Amino acid sequence: MTSTPSLEMLSAAVTGRAQSLFAADIEAQGDALLAAAKGKRILVVGGAGSIGSATSMRLARLRPAALHITDLSENYLADLARDMRNADLDLSGVDLRFIPLDFGGPIMRRFLADEHAYDVVLNFAALKHVRSEKDVYSLLQMIDTNVVRQAHFKTALNARGDCSRYFAVSTDKAANPTSLMGASKRLMEDVLFDLHRRAGQVVTSARFANVAFSNGSLLQAFLRRLALGQPLAAPRDTRRYFISMQEAGEICLLAALRGEEGCIYFPDMDPQTELHRLEDVAAIVIRAYRFEPEIFETDSEAVRALPALMREGRWPLILTALDTSGEKAYEEFIGRGERLVSTPFHTLRAVGHDRGNAIASGLIGHLERLVVDEASGVAKADIVAAISSALINFSHIETDKSLDQRV
Repeated sequence: MTSTPSLEMLSAAVTGRAQSLFAADIEAQGDALLAAAKGKRILVVGGAGSIGSATSMRLARLRPAALHITDLSENYLADLARDMRNADLDLSGVDLRFIPLDFGGPIMRRFLADEHAYDVVLNFAALKHVRSEKDVYSLLQMIDTNVVRQAHFKTALNARGDCSRYFAVSTDKAANPTSLMGASKRLMEDVLFDLHRRAGQVVTSARFANVAFSNGSLLQAFLRRLALGQPLAAPRDTRRYFISMQEAGEICLLAALRGEEGCIYFPDMDPQTELHRLEDVAAIVIRAYRFEPEIFETDSEAVRALPALMREGRWPLILTALDTSGEKAYEEFIGRGERLVSTPFHTLRAVGHDRGNAIASGLIGHLERLVVDEASGVAKADIVAAISSALINFSHIETDKSLDQRV
């Protein structure tokens, strides 16, 4: 590599913004955000990933009495602890803890029983990749994480009777879902809002654009491929919105601390100007590394051509068909039949959650039985049929192809 641009430079190039999209709301809500967090006990679940870390760093600046961050990844927790300790943060008086816990398991329930009540809970735990429906085992694990364990966790919180504000992250793919990942997150919204509703508790969520260069993202894979001397690959004519990791944290901060009951927030972004083709984004990243993209149709040709192209200041970009199960050609935030509601923000819009029938129909319990019953011979088609019975906007795209089969 002739040069390595910073993540801030790359993010600005991809999003087309040097300043946060949400800067005006963060400034306008500054005093209210401080009042909502200062002196409060805050629990962040799944808080060491990219979005959770960005949000936790912002929460730490608001002087909570306690900030407890749990995550299954010890490595991510260690990284976040080091980042917080090295940041320009006044953490005196903050009970700051980093705890490796499975949010839906028995040890989390014991932890909640032993701890003092929390005022605010933010939940980032999820399996978030469409590739997780590649086989029935991965799919069951995704349903367990995104739906069943969400229900267990909400039940455990409800048993304590605490938590005046509860927030959990959804996804844009929950709007008119075509993937089982998107459908599982749409069911998570039903669990979030419809299970154990309690008077006085404010429950909110957020649907996200793609978070540029976040852990596990396509853009992070671009950087890894460049570092390893590998061709880049992107699906043709596939459009996505992009926000920075800072912006992701700001969305969560606003929605969690200042959002209104029953609302699912999303960025106010113009599809005409801010839905970017992934092949164009790949070209932006390649050019940031001082190369010009060279388009290829096949993996083998791109790999063979790479050494010569590098000497000429070019880099291979493989364009593939959008033909893997569940993938949508474009991103959207509003599902058919969903109602827009007013928000206290200038840069975030919202839909109001309307009660579905996933809880009342017993679907959550049925999915849990599929997860835990080792003797049952469940097939992907059975899961699709069960979820389709509760989600009227679910139109699963099945191609028998997985992202794991792509270069």
